[in-house]
Amino acid sequence: MKTLRSFAIALSVFTVLLLAAGQLGFLAGTAPGDLGVKAGRLKPPSLAPNSVSSQASLYPDHPQLGYASIAPLAYQGDGTAAMAKLASILKNTAGTVLVTATDHYLYAQSSTRWLRFTDDVEFWLDDTAKVIHVRSASRIGRGDWGVNRNQVEAIRSQFMQN
Repeated sequence: MKTLRSFAIALSVFTVLLLAAGQLGFLAGTAPGDLGVKAGRLKPPSLAPNSVSSQASLYPDHPQLGYASIAPLAYQGDGTAAMAKLASILKNTAGTVLVTATDHYLYAQSSTRWLRFTDDVEFWLDDTAKVIHVRSASRIGRGDWGVNRNQVEAIRSQFMQN
């Protein structure tokens, strides 16, 4: 009984410390310095299973190709209007801050509520193909439990609504 009580106390202390570390920003990680579009490409997917990219197929030998592959956001009509709509969605998404917004590129940081894990989310307008490419990656951690994919699909769902 005493062992169980000690375990419960230790678990409670650990939980409080973990939450405090998250709220103080110790689990946010550091923003990568190499984001953006270079030669029509977003940064490749992460080497760990913690990112998704609509351009993953551009890296056929990538070890996370299967995990990282996700469809781009298709649009009809004016690309600039599509990017403005996407920017509005990001601005109204809880825990998300739109850092960079141009007619052809968006960069946002999305943080979880309690632990403040931060993901970097990029969108690039490919007017020729009538798609918006996306890359979303966790800053820290070996895996993301599907968080980046779910986040992109939630954005896609809002984007596809008229």
